[in-house]
Amino acid sequence: MELRRYLFSRAQQVVITFFIIMTLLFILFRVAPGDPTASMIDAEMTAEDVHRLYQQFGLDKSLLTQYLLYLKNFFMGNFGLSYHYGEPVLNIILDRLPNTILLFTTASILYALAGISWGKIIAWKKGSFTDVGVTFVGLLTYTLFLPWFALLMIWLFSYKLGLFPLNGMISPEIWYDPDAGVIAKVGDVIWHLILPLFVIFATHFGGFLLIMRSSMLETLREDYILTARAKGLVDKVIRNKHAAPNAALPVVTSLGLSLAFSINGGAITETVFSWPGLGRELVFAVSNNDYPLAQICFMLIAAIVLLANLVVDILYAYLDPRIRF
Repeated sequence: MELRRYLFSRAQQVVITFFIIMTLLFILFRVAPGDPTASMIDAEMTAEDVHRLYQQFGLDKSLLTQYLLYLKNFFMGNFGLSYHYGEPVLNIILDRLPNTILLFTTASILYALAGISWGKIIAWKKGSFTDVGVTFVGLLTYTLFLPWFALLMIWLFSYKLGLFPLNGMISPEIWYDPDAGVIAKVGDVIWHLILPLFVIFATHFGGFLLIMRSSMLETLREDYILTARAKGLVDKVIRNKHAAPNAALPVVTSLGLSLAFSINGGAITETVFSWPGLGRELVFAVSNNDYPLAQICFMLIAAIVLLANLVVDILYAYLDPRIRF
């Protein structure tokens, strides 16, 4: 009963928080400087044409009326038209989102697995050369300034060595070639994927490594680990079967939240690599006052992050009954 009441309370908080976020997004974009229709107005348009343009997007109405329409359209699944593209924002999101998921979900899984694996190893060998060396590398990569590191990798591996493309996700000469097969197209995407994937991996691996190492060191001091050692169990079994699963819980939690936040596409990474994902689209929408597109991007990010937090809370409440009270 306590679990059901706890879950209901948390779900209420998520709904209220999301409604507050929706309202704040509406207000912030309306008070931001700039005209959202500026990119659509040219010198040949008359005053009547400009007025019709404002009417088309509902910008001629009062803020209260716009807000009520905003809520109504949202709950009806009508997210409006992009001011820049002139097409439904939902179509734009569905077109860009798979690209973001491909890049950032792959990177998140790789750096989490690497961080967990190396974290448990160096914790077990605390004070050794391996521990000091890997921890130093983790700290170094964790403190890297991502834009600088991304530009450095592009300059070195793309511009100087020519090993990877400078930007983008595909090579038009391959994808628009009728004779190009599926293998060639998939290989082209992977070729474009490697460098941004490496940059994300390198700048996030250290965080998971340090979390896992710290958690593992605490777990190794538990009584059941001492008991397992006293029974004469092999070190590898104690480390992998007894200590690591319990120590990995904070890392798994971080991974869940990391996957949720990664849905925004890491705006900086996608912009630097010109990766056609949600993050770059979000930067463009905010820069050009494209209210409908920017709002749905932020709302999607907020919804996924809130749901990820809810799932984590549910898992913790299930594993630890004390949280329910």
